[in-house]
Amino acid sequence: MADDNAPASSLKPLSTLLKPLRFGPMNSDFVIAEYLTYYLIAINLFTFTAFGIDKAKAEAGHRRISEANLLSWAMMGGTPAAYAARALFRHKTRKQPFSSHLHMILVVQLALLGFLAYTLAFPA
Repeated sequence: MADDNAPASSLKPLSTLLKPLRFGPMNSDFVIAEYLTYYLIAINLFTFTAFGIDKAKAEAGHRRISEANLLSWAMMGGTPAAYAARALFRHKTRKQPFSSHLHMILVVQLALLGFLAYTLAFPA
C-alpha cells in the first residue's frame, strides 16, 4: 500500500514503476521487464556467439562476419556481450574505428538508460 504522506518526488520501487500490462482475451499478466530481460539475454548470447564465430573464422582464414553486423548487434542491446567477447577471445581489441564505434554505442546506451531511469523515478 502506498504511503499517502510521501512527497511527490520520492523514489518509487522499480516493481511499482513496471506495472503489469494485460494482453489478449484472457487478460494474462505479463510484465514488460520480463520480456525485456528475455530479449537482453537472447541478444547478448547471440552477440557473444557471433564474436566467437568471427574470431574462429579469422583464425581459419574464412569469410568473416562484417563489423557492421557486430556493431548492429551491440547496438540492439548486446554491448555487454561484445565487451566480454572482446576480452575473452582477444578479438577486435585494437581495431579502429571499430573500438571507438563500440565505445560510442556504450555511451549512447548508458545515456538512454540514465534518461529512462530518471523519467521513471521522477514522472512529470
